[in-house]
Amino acid sequence: MQRVGQAVMLHRAGDREEARNRLAALWEDPGPGTGPLQRCTIAHYLASAQDDPRDALRWDLVALAEADAASGDEAAPADPPPVDRAARPLGPTAAPDAARGLYPLLYLRLAADHLALDCATAARHELARARRAAAGLEDDDHGRRTRAA
Repeated sequence: MQRVGQAVMLHRAGDREEARNRLAALWEDPGPGTGPLQRCTIAHYLASAQDDPRDALRWDLVALAEADAASGDEAAPADPPPVDRAARPLGPTAAPDAARGLYPLLYLRLAADHLALDCATAARHELARARRAAAGLEDDDHGRRTRAA
């Protein structure tokens, strides 16, 4: 996760390409003991480092699939899933606390991806999922920030 943090710092400093390259290398070889929550994090940040909104959507769908894997919903695919996966209803209620807290942000990212692709209906769908998932968050800093977003 330290290497993920370093790549994120590069991205925030404006070096998208190097951040994307490092995150892609981490995706290919994340190291021993890497689980779905760590892969979700890598895919989430890899999505934000994409220049093409279609690529961002694909990686955000991978992040969602990894969150599902962490919650026991399904096994995560090795490759980015097809775009229509966003329409499948997923429920964060059975997810462990760490994964459950990710769902509202993942849905928000998917909404932004769809909006960037001029798919307003899909964006509204994801925003509604984000709101439903955020309603179950604690009334702490994370929950308040997520609901505000």
